[in-house]
Amino acid sequence: MRNKGDFLFTSESVSEGHPDKVADRISDTVLDCFLAADPEARVACETLVTTNRIVLAGEVRGPASVTQELLVEATRAAVRDIGYDQSGFSWRNAEVQYYLHAQSADIAVGVDSDGNKDEGAGDQGIMFGFATRETETLMPAPIHYAHGILRRMNELRKSGDPRGRGLQPDAKSQVTLHYVDGRPVGATSVVISTQHDEGMAQADIREALRGIVADVLPAGWEVPEDQFYVNPTGIFVIGGPDGDCGLTGRKIIVDTYGGAAPHGGGAFSGKDPTKVDRSAAYVCRYLAKNIVAAGLADRCTLQIAYAIGVSQPLSVYVDLDGSGHDVDEARLERVLREVVDLTPRGIRKHLRLNRPIYAATAAYGHFGRTPDPAADSFTWEKTDLVETLQQAFNR
Repeated sequence: MRNKGDFLFTSESVSEGHPDKVADRISDTVLDCFLAADPEARVACETLVTTNRIVLAGEVRGPASVTQELLVEATRAAVRDIGYDQSGFSWRNAEVQYYLHAQSADIAVGVDSDGNKDEGAGDQGIMFGFATRETETLMPAPIHYAHGILRRMNELRKSGDPRGRGLQPDAKSQVTLHYVDGRPVGATSVVISTQHDEGMAQADIREALRGIVADVLPAGWEVPEDQFYVNPTGIFVIGGPDGDCGLTGRKIIVDTYGGAAPHGGGAFSGKDPTKVDRSAAYVCRYLAKNIVAAGLADRCTLQIAYAIGVSQPLSVYVDLDGSGHDVDEARLERVLREVVDLTPRGIRKHLRLNRPIYAATAAYGHFGRTPDPAADSFTWEKTDLVETLQQAFNR
């Protein structure tokens, strides 16, 4: 997204009950089960969900205590927590097919440390991080508010609040913002599609959602009535995996920056942190956020590249998009390598990623979240490098 001019920009989000997010949640639940038993476990779990059927497949390496029975039970618990107990998809009786097998020895030998060889990256790839002063979370505003609407809907649905009555788990949102001189000044349209109880009047759904949107958007950003779209196709009773097949890793733009920044193409969910698709994307966000939080720039895009089996990154690239405050980008790239060990092992240790913290990341974005001190989660959202970066640039 450009940082100057007058334009409209749109981002979308999907709820935890969207079929692809159900798949992400299950994959990350499997990952958490392995990491709870062994912090060094290796997991690459893909999930498919459809009408009353869940398919687990992929490669794992972990203790025998993580049994098929344990993972099937955890899968059902995840579906129950999301809220699916419908005739077409229920945690109680959905068939769970299990096709997880041992990790390839060819991959393991490239990743494992051995003698003088440090642990290598679990795959080749390019990962991006981004931060901007548009919101208090240093996230792009369109995805920030799109997530916020669905998160609020979910809270009301699960709490039993009257405003969430009749709403079912599957939902999508889309927010279009008006930018003037590169800064968001208001919303021009909001789209929400939500699964609901049979027989529920669309006018009632619209009224409830209008209040939810007003709670989330800044004051004065109310959209015109003819630009507020609720269930544009009409009735939305059949939803979730019963209405549409879901797969792990199909919402990578929802998971990151809503299209406002580049994406390397790798998905996150179901992958242990030796996979740089996940861990390096997290450290890219961490570094970009700390750069902006330190006042070195108003926007930051950061890229890191890896080769499979190689521990050190092939490149570190920083683009401040003309918003830097007397900061040399080439020097900043060198400083970042000094303040954080960017090897896969170094990233995992710095952000404490070898823990069962991932089910919570599966919906409403991996970035822009508030770290939970009790769970020590979302460590990549902390701004604990601010002072170090400021000292490096004499601020």
